[in-house]
Amino acid sequence: MMLKRIFDIIFAFLGLILFFPLFIIFSLWIILDSRGSIFYKQIRVGKSNKDFYLFKFRTMSVNADKQGFLTIGEKDERITGAGRFLRKYKMDELPQLWNIFRGNMSFVGPRPEVRKYVDLYSDDQKTVLCVKPGLTDLASLEYINEDKILGESINPEKTYIEEILPAKLKLNQKYIRNMNIRMDCEILIKTISRIFQ
Repeated sequence: MMLKRIFDIIFAFLGLILFFPLFIIFSLWIILDSRGSIFYKQIRVGKSNKDFYLFKFRTMSVNADKQGFLTIGEKDERITGAGRFLRKYKMDELPQLWNIFRGNMSFVGPRPEVRKYVDLYSDDQKTVLCVKPGLTDLASLEYINEDKILGESINPEKTYIEEILPAKLKLNQKYIRNMNIRMDCEILIKTISRIFQ
């Protein structure tokens, strides 16, 4: 685990430096595109069931989360013009490099959920909270088009809770049973490849 933390610190720091010009460009675009702050922070559940603030570039209109946590595809009217581009290429996730550098997250690990859904976990499913959450994982690869799936559902909330969430948690548990640096690197490479397909 020490090697994983060293990997996270080094590459999160390098990522923050390398992507700094993009941070500036995206920040200006968000400011010019819609009213509101540049960044969006949300309480998520991390390792040992502890809450932390996850950071993203803001891709929705102000107070959009009051209408629900789930995003329901391209038809979701809460998404801004800049937000559609940032979400398509997962660029809205870049600020999480800061979460990784600080130690709230890792590059690879179960994606952190909001408390509302974590409270639905069974005791067995809560085992995913024994490791740091990640920027990407096996479930992120399997459900990279989750927004589209929810957008096609008659009841997105029910679909997420009864179908998608349990499947993602099984993949998270599979990752935890087999996790190692090599596997992390493979997941990172596959994630980058899938984003730009």
